[in-house]
Amino acid sequence: MDYETFISTVSQRSGLPREQAEAFTHATLATLAERITRGEADDLASELPKALKESLVSPTPEAEGFGLDEFVNRVSTRAQTSPEVAREGAAAVLSTVREAVSGGEFRHVVSQLPKEFEELIHTPA
Repeated sequence: MDYETFISTVSQRSGLPREQAEAFTHATLATLAERITRGEADDLASELPKALKESLVSPTPEAEGFGLDEFVNRVSTRAQTSPEVAREGAAAVLSTVREAVSGGEFRHVVSQLPKEFEELIHTPA
């Protein structure tokens, strides 16, 4: 999946204009990079369009141990929107990631997230 298709898909799923979908994509991926190990963030980045790789640069080798609410709050802050809109936008991004990468890679990412993230990952977007 190329960058434009990725952003268009997030826009369609979230109902947000392209510019906001792009902001949510980068905000969600940057937050995800904080929540998973650097190695896993690098692996994920290798399967996504080049323009998304920069957002997946993990600030530390280890994953930060925060839950779903903090994840949504961080996305909300980065995308400068409400937590409710951030939750919907992040769900749209993660469902697009699931389509854009191999099933094995997506399972590796999900395995590093607490069970409560299933709510966000499996939310129809």
